[in-house]
Amino acid sequence: GYYRPPTEVGPSHSIPFLPRVLLIPTHLILICGPTATGKTRLGVALAKALGGEVVSADSMQVYRDLVIGTARPTQEEMAGVPHHMMGVADPRENYSVARYVQEATACVEDIFRRGRQPIVVGGTGLYLDALCQGRSFSDFRPETGVRTRLQAQAAQGGLDALWEQLRQVDPETAARLHPHDAKRIIRALEVWYDTGQTISQHNRQTQTQPPRYQGVTIALTYRDRQDLYQRIDQRVDQMMARGLAEEVRALLAAGIPRTSTAMQAIGYKELVRALDAGGDLAPAVEEIKRRSRQYAKRQLTWFRRKEDTEWILLDKMQDFSSVVQISTDYLREKGLP
Repeated sequence: GYYRPPTEVGPSHSIPFLPRVLLIPTHLILICGPTATGKTRLGVALAKALGGEVVSADSMQVYRDLVIGTARPTQEEMAGVPHHMMGVADPRENYSVARYVQEATACVEDIFRRGRQPIVVGGTGLYLDALCQGRSFSDFRPETGVRTRLQAQAAQGGLDALWEQLRQVDPETAARLHPHDAKRIIRALEVWYDTGQTISQHNRQTQTQPPRYQGVTIALTYRDRQDLYQRIDQRVDQMMARGLAEEVRALLAAGIPRTSTAMQAIGYKELVRALDAGGDLAPAVEEIKRRSRQYAKRQLTWFRRKEDTEWILLDKMQDFSSVVQISTDYLREKGLP
């Protein structure tokens, strides 16, 4: 159970029935892996077993009204387990990893304060890594007007001049950016003008800091790559059956810009083009499946570089209870309840 008697906690802790999770309040359970592998289901099962709450690490589930296409869990799938960091941003906003770290950290700290175990679940590797590292990204301060000015310069054909500015103040960053990468060039210059520090210096400082949280990581994928791809294709068909095209129509009707970050998500961008063309949706569905499979490959590449990860290789007819058992055994080995 969630509470451990003192003899199991250790002789140095004399408070009876102290939740073991409170003794290691910097450990996060991370559930990751490519899309359509059952991360949500495992996160809920572990939360119910360990007295935990789920914190999403999905860069598209943060947007309100993007439900079907992001595979946001239903109330039934959540099974009464509190879920955080879903639907926290307007689809018109360009949500950032910096904002995610700030808001997800607040959720994690609140969960710890209440004696519960945070379980971070998602397929956005950058969000998972940044949260554990506790990286402090330079804050965007809209009141300075720097970003607006730089964007206006870029729109007027001045991107080459902006890249040259960056080369003068931060040659290290300029050397690794493509001269036409407007978003990152503007961001690097914004950091320089707002803070007087180059983004290269900032990154080096944050990378030398010890991580805020220790992550105990469980990754899911299918043993056979073709089983993974088949599962992805099935999920896309299920999304269409649930009304993904109608969800996209509703977003467009609500005035969500086609160029917004939210509408660039896989499943949304392809359907927007198809709906605008007024044609058959079937080719768009096939494109969504193809792009989802490509995304899964990139996710596998990202997560496989992480050491100290417990990989659970799923079979096509995997018994889910065995997945939960492997996971809980691994967590016990790592000293978690």
